[in-house]
Amino acid sequence: MPVYEFQCKKCSEVFEVKCRVEEYSKLKPTCPKCKSEEVERKISTFYAQTESKT
Repeated sequence: MPVYEFQCKKCSEVFEVKCRVEEYSKLKPTCPKCKSEEVERKISTFYAQTESKT
């Protein structure tokens, strides 16, 4: 499941939201600190986790 990174335009809080790709278009993220809906998506690095074969 992808993790999307956002930054609040009011308080500058950076936070992450986990959701499925098909849910992203309906996503209305709000800042967890000040509850503002004025957020912008940040460009994040790609991260993949694989299972360990031991």
